[in-house]
Formats: sequence, structure tokens, C-alpha cells
Amino acid sequence: MTPRPLALSLGDPAGVGPEIVTKAWRALRGAPSPFMVVGDALVLRAAPGGAAPVRVVSGPDEAARVFAEALPVLDLPAAGPIVAGQPSAAAAPAIVRWIETAAGLALSGAVGGVVTAPIAKAPLYEAGFQFPGHTEFLAELTAAGGQDGARGPVMMLTAADLRVALATIHEPLARVSSLLTIEGIVNAGLVTAQALRRDFGIAAPRLAVAGLNPHAGESGSIGREEVEIVEPAVRALRDLGVEAFGPKPADSLFHAEARTTYDAVLCLYHDQALIPVKMLDFWGGVNVTLGLPIVRTSPDHGTGFDIAGRGIAREDSLIAAIRLAGEIAARRG
Repeated sequence: MTPRPLALSLGDPAGVGPEIVTKAWRALRGAPSPFMVVGDALVLRAAPGGAAPVRVVSGPDEAARVFAEALPVLDLPAAGPIVAGQPSAAAAPAIVRWIETAAGLALSGAVGGVVTAPIAKAPLYEAGFQFPGHTEFLAELTAAGGQDGARGPVMMLTAADLRVALATIHEPLARVSSLLTIEGIVNAGLVTAQALRRDFGIAAPRLAVAGLNPHAGESGSIGREEVEIVEPAVRALRDLGVEAFGPKPADSLFHAEARTTYDAVLCLYHDQALIPVKMLDFWGGVNVTLGLPIVRTSPDHGTGFDIAGRGIAREDSLIAAIRLAGEIAARRG
């Protein structure tokens, strides 16, 4: 039986998205999990780095049939000319439409999940986009809600044998302490544990929770957040059946031996999570959105406007994102 394809939204067409998408198709055209691009066929035909045969298709079923011979595209053209390296607000309505269409196909069950190529926020904001980014927009489109009252979305990054989830995401460091709450950490921990069971096949997930301060606060002598927020949250997670432990000093959580003691780390701010992921596998990291009713992954990098159109963008992270989305979709059945 031919598996349902994934829907891959093209992202900002002036970035590296078209190039890495065509390169990913060449690498994966013989793989068991096909994908269909939701985007602009003309832009893909002009992508640098070696052209891929592009086939405009009417939907996922046709995409699955032609995937081995051509890159299938659900063609929704962008307005105006697209110039590599020069983002424009004129393309924003098409970019939004591509995401909405991919999410709708996943919600209907027509595709197995969504992979999103990178977007740039500034041109979207200029055109009136109201969301901080992909994650929040997809949560709105899918009315994200999890089991046991936990709600997504939660951002997880994966690289090699490391998985990190975030309690806060793109927040100024000066605000992180005031944004941390017992309820927020518990929610993120529940969503992460549920995803580890459902999407990663881990029957009894172990969740390490990082501290905020140096040495995890030294029992309150270097900050009170661990004593007043993180420790009660860990206790609550354990009471709810999650094998959580912490707070643990972040400086000793990510070496090889430590990574054998947990299945994921719940980190409290952006760089605490992203630095170890990118140190471990800079080119192959994947962003996974937990707590959605659909599968969603993306490469762990941006639009690369500075190198767009030059044929030198690396497709490693997108390939890893496509493969992981296919694995998760297969587990969800």
C-alpha cells in the first residue's frame, strides 16, 4: 500500500527553501515516505543547485504515484516576481496560503503530516501576519490541545541522540524568570511525555528538567527559581505519572554519558536548548512541534537569504525533518 505523502510547505520562496527542497527530493525519491510540495512550481523549476523534474499534481494521491520520477507540486503561485535573496511582502499571502493548505490536508487525513521550509517573519509582519512564527500559527489552525488537559504547542529540537523541549521559546533572557510558572513547566512536561510515548515509541519516557541558574541554584543561594518553581513542577509531574527529575545543572546535562540517563530534557530558555543541539549536529537538527493534532517538523535553520540563489545551501536538516515526520506519521498510523 502506498503511504500517504507528507505536505511540504515551500516557505519563503526568496530564501533557500526551493533549493533545499529540490535537493531533498533527489536524495529521497527512492524513500518509502514521499512528499508533495505546496508552493510555486515555477519557483521550484528555477531553483539553483541542479534542476529537479517538477510535476504539477492535483492532490496527494497523484503525488504519491509520481514521486519516484518527479517532484510533485500542488501549484499555488506567488504574486509578483520572486528574486532569490530579496524577500518581499508581496509573497506573504502565498506563503500563508501554503501553510494553511498543508495544515488543512493534514487535518483531513489526506497527508501524513506537514514539513515546513523556513519563513522570514519581517516580510510576513509587513503584510499583516499576526503570529510570532510557524509554531503559533499552526497551533491556531489546528486548535491544538493535548491529552490530560495539557495544551500545545511545545517546541522540541532533536539532533543525534538528544531531544530538548522548551518551556519558553523566543523570549528576551531578562524576561525568562518572570515567565516561568509551575503550571507552564508542568504543561510542557506533560506534552513532551505524551509525544515521547506516541510519536517516538518510548513506553516510559524519562524527562530531565534543567535548572535556570548556575548549579541549579545551589539550594536557593544562587537564585530562588529552582526552589519556588522548578522543584514543585517536577514533583507535580511525578505525581501525574511522568518520570521526571531535576532541576539539574544545565552545564552537566548534555555530555554523552548524561544523555543515556534521559529521553528528553525540558529546558527553560532558548539558548539552553539550542546550543547543545547545534554543537552536537549543526547541520542535521530538526524542529518538531509537540502537542498538535497533526505531525509537524521543520529544518532547524532559517531562510538563508545571504546564500539564496547560489546553489550552496545544505539540505541535511530538511532531509532529517522529512524522515522524522515520516517516522512519526507511521507511528500514529
